[in-house]
Amino acid sequence: MTFKAQTKVPATYMRGGTSKGVFFAVSDLPKEAQTAGEYRDKLLLRVIGSPDPYGKHTDGMGGATSSTSKTVLLSKSEQADHDVDYLFGQVSIDKPFIDWSGNCGNLTAAVGSFAISNGLVDASQVPENGIAVVRIWQANIKKTIIANVPITNGEVQETGDFELDGVTFPAAEVKIEFVDPADGEGALFPSGKLVESLHVPEIGDFTVTMINAGIPTIFLNADELGYTGTELQDAINSDAEALLKFETIRAYGAKQMGLISDVAEALTRQHTPKIAFVSPAQDYVSSSGKAIRKEDIDLNVRALSMGKLHHAMMGTAAVAIGTAAAIPGTLINLAAGNGVANSHLEAVTFGHPSGTLKVGAKALQNSAQESDWSVDRVSMSRSARVLMEGNVRVPI
Repeated sequence: MTFKAQTKVPATYMRGGTSKGVFFAVSDLPKEAQTAGEYRDKLLLRVIGSPDPYGKHTDGMGGATSSTSKTVLLSKSEQADHDVDYLFGQVSIDKPFIDWSGNCGNLTAAVGSFAISNGLVDASQVPENGIAVVRIWQANIKKTIIANVPITNGEVQETGDFELDGVTFPAAEVKIEFVDPADGEGALFPSGKLVESLHVPEIGDFTVTMINAGIPTIFLNADELGYTGTELQDAINSDAEALLKFETIRAYGAKQMGLISDVAEALTRQHTPKIAFVSPAQDYVSSSGKAIRKEDIDLNVRALSMGKLHHAMMGTAAVAIGTAAAIPGTLINLAAGNGVANSHLEAVTFGHPSGTLKVGAKALQNSAQESDWSVDRVSMSRSARVLMEGNVRVPI
């Protein structure tokens, strides 16, 4: 019996923030995969090694976690005043499914670098030395992101002394700005409330803030869930009952946000919304053994991605945190104020399982209506670098 040879596809394996993914220029994909559809998804699933019932991604480029099971497609932008179009695919580990419903904020840090190095940004915009400003069109959520990429001797500078908790080694700092971060065309607060009650049958009622910023996110109070807010991955991810509880809450929250019409649809929308729990600042020891002092942070936040507690913090969820922090009365704002609303929080430093992260936002109340707020942009610093480049081989 004769078997078809593997397909060889140019690709770059990159770290962006606390995530890793396989990056492609759309023009380098097989012709049938250059447009969205079944063939493209089938190709990218095979690249990552999904679905994998063993949960290891042994036969693919994925790392068998939500942070490392990712694909990025880039092309010269078709949008006015933008340089590159960025499409993100979150690949399920154990199911034949790619979720195209949201962005990856961490991998955004690598988009500008890839775009410059692969000729997707006009050479006139890249200084010999200095900062290249790359305007990114995030095609999943139809939003603008600005990446400030350091350049040395005409090339992307990847090495440096910027340290990011959740990443082992220092690298060059990449400043990212998420412009008008309300997700898609929806309202910042889809229900029109900063804080509301979420009823989850057979589980209970929870106080939540549901926000569309960076990525749709549901925030809950840690104590209502029976947690302190200082938990690390093992405390959650080793508890199957807890994970099922979080996923059920997420499904009912997605319905209340108007993202799905039936809770069963949450199974095919794993990437969004995110779910996170918050608490006032507390001392704890991070996963690396680093002591985090409550005096050095404003609050604690723990977030789940693709059904598991994230080892650090998703970049898009950090956008939601920064946005909510800037708006008095949200659960994030109240946790940062130890229960007291604060109208002057234009930046917060929060604790996550790997350490801390600072994110800044400035909010404007548009009218007397409680939830009528807008945010011009949210900023944070990440880092990125190429891990490997060449060709990925795909038996498809």
